[in-house]
Amino acid sequence: MVTTHFRAVNFKADIKLKEFTTKRVEKLALFHKQIIEVFVFTKVENSSDGINKWAELKISIPGDDIIVKKISKSWEESSEAASARA
Repeated sequence: MVTTHFRAVNFKADIKLKEFTTKRVEKLALFHKQIIEVFVFTKVENSSDGINKWAELKISIPGDDIIVKKISKSWEESSEAASARA
């Protein structure tokens, strides 16, 4: 089982977002067995076009870390895109 750390920057995340992100990380761990832990950072930025929700995944594997960042209109979309790219 992968240890998931969740942090929301500049806003208060609800439980549904945390659960959604945890499920995506667990699904990622099914395909990549060497993942030790994942740090998930979600952030909202001031933007006029509405595409302002960041999701960053820092994936710890033996010997290295992988960092994936995605931005979109929703945190779920950003989290899903970031986990798909990892």
